[in-house]
Amino acid sequence: MGVTASGTSGAQFEVPNSALADTVLERLTATYAAAADPERAASMRAYMKDIAPFLGLTTPERRALSRTVLQDTARPDEADCTALALRCWKLPEREYHYFAVDYLHRHVRRLSSGFLPVARHLVGTVPWWDTVDALASHVVGGLVAADPRLKTDMDAWSEDDDLWVARTALLHQLRYKDATDTERLFGYCVRQSGHPDFFIRKAIGWCLREYAKTDPQAVRDFVARERGRLAPLSVREALKNIGS
Repeated sequence: MGVTASGTSGAQFEVPNSALADTVLERLTATYAAAADPERAASMRAYMKDIAPFLGLTTPERRALSRTVLQDTARPDEADCTALALRCWKLPEREYHYFAVDYLHRHVRRLSSGFLPVARHLVGTVPWWDTVDALASHVVGGLVAADPRLKTDMDAWSEDDDLWVARTALLHQLRYKDATDTERLFGYCVRQSGHPDFFIRKAIGWCLREYAKTDPQAVRDFVARERGRLAPLSVREALKNIGS
């Protein structure tokens, strides 16, 4: 049996034992640490507002190293993904969190709706846009697309007091295009339109701008109808590529 961990919502979930995670973590920590660049790490940490320490790996370098780490490893099941993600998140350096996000994105179709509490835990732990946005669009979005019953969870997330959870609800449909649930998209934007935080206002504009690539007139009409509620930042972002 694995250990038990608490998610940000207070839910209890098990961190499974996983031989695959053991192997990957051993390779990962050795490979990443050997390539660390302390000078670059300091500048990356400053750029990310000191949210976490860094090893100093650029994205192309990190992903090349990740391919080496994962070479000839088995395909994971959900327990492996859970164990690997949670164990990566316990490591302080941000690149390990990025590795976990990339791994979950790659294997999101192997995850069931039961993974959602784990995803919420990751969203709310050492939260910043660099991990939250990728988890929202590539992991949570994939889970909801595969199991529409999770839409009701997104309804709850969209009014959560944790701004990163609410941001995730706003952004989870970023890749949906024609499959976008517009009632929820626009409803969440209205629900959070008065939020004072930059990251919520920016997310509103971003999800609208992204959907405008699919249906620009629907976004124009929504902004025209709700302009009095939406923050100027949200309006500018929503109409950036389509005009008013």
